[in-house]
Amino acid sequence: MYQQIIANPIPNLPQEVTRLNEALEAIRAGYHAGNEPLLSLPSARDDLTAIRTLADHLRENFSDVVILGTGGSSLGAQALTALKGLQLSRDEAVTRLHFPDNLGSHSMETFLRDLNLRRTHFVVISKSGGTAETLAQFIACFSAMRLRLTRRDLPQHFTLIVEPGDNPLRRFAKRWKLTVHDHDPKLGGRYSVFSLVGMLPAMIADLDAVAVREGAEHVLLQAVNARRSHEVPAAVGAGLIYALKATRDININVLMPYDGRLERFAAWYQQLWAESVGKNGRGTTPVRALGPVDQHSQLQLFLDGPADKFFTIITTDQSGEGPVIDSALADDPDLGYLAGRTIGDLVTAEGLATIAALKARGCPIRHIQLKQINERTLGALMMHFMLETVIGAHLFEVNAYDQPAVELGKQLTREYLKAGRGPLAIDSDAAVKVVH
Repeated sequence: MYQQIIANPIPNLPQEVTRLNEALEAIRAGYHAGNEPLLSLPSARDDLTAIRTLADHLRENFSDVVILGTGGSSLGAQALTALKGLQLSRDEAVTRLHFPDNLGSHSMETFLRDLNLRRTHFVVISKSGGTAETLAQFIACFSAMRLRLTRRDLPQHFTLIVEPGDNPLRRFAKRWKLTVHDHDPKLGGRYSVFSLVGMLPAMIADLDAVAVREGAEHVLLQAVNARRSHEVPAAVGAGLIYALKATRDININVLMPYDGRLERFAAWYQQLWAESVGKNGRGTTPVRALGPVDQHSQLQLFLDGPADKFFTIITTDQSGEGPVIDSALADDPDLGYLAGRTIGDLVTAEGLATIAALKARGCPIRHIQLKQINERTLGALMMHFMLETVIGAHLFEVNAYDQPAVELGKQLTREYLKAGRGPLAIDSDAAVKVVH
């Protein structure tokens, strides 16, 4: 399904082999216990019928579906639906998906103005039911819809996904009689892509959700059934990242796919690793890049800057794919190497060239090769990196499933907004003040 090749490595620290095995044993125990949704969802199929019914209803009745969520409530679905490419069709028979996950005053106004709101459905995702950015977007969208629809018609345009219990989103849903689906309270947002959170947008995009989970299940079972840690690619990756940090202070992980369809996947990985492993002064920093475009921005730094990076390059075989470069138009002597080649040939060659250049510089590098990118391979990649993250957190001795440091920012945001009713501004010493 995919092949992982390590170049310029250093040996794992001998004492860490035991800890890798401990992490894998914990994964096996969780899998066999059947009470950890991250490990049980890949083999689940019964829930997909209801999700398909909902997805079909939205596809048949709305021209646009807006996913309101941020972080793990949005990035996994973005990574999956990117398989369909940019949805630029203006044909209202084709349902378009939108992910306005970065809150902004001007962008939100433009976004709402450009939608045909009477033909739009909003899927609101917040595990806690109290995510400020998501609730602000939701209420803004709800207000816009109230100007166009009767109270009786409003519920047809909203679907909410939130964990059970008393929270602001559920209270809002009860007041306005909106449809609510449960977000599993045991499943953190950044690990939720195989649940309703990721599968609903995937099905709206007409992706094969079964194939996504089958790919994930293949990788998970390989890890569960392996006898030694070196037989598990995710364990090898986590062990190498930890060992490079411990022995050479290589504290940056660069993920660089050479396929535009994996750009959102790289963003999903960045959040997954950063929020899971970066704690208590430990962990490493994930950086995303995209080939070949970042050859013209970051590659100079990667090759000739500080030797503090571990590289993961993902390539797909695009040879022979895409438009052909017309030999008659590429008849300049300096363009002969392009004549008759396809765009895919060029991208494939550039990916291999970057790998060779990094190797020549002695950079620690992992090459993940995909013969093709589809639902099954993407599900496999996502399971690989979630396992790698969980194992990595074990090695760095942190909790993979919490994010305690971000709570301070949330608390301060609430305090700043409560400080007064006027507009906020930042003064010269970075203290927040209210402008009256």
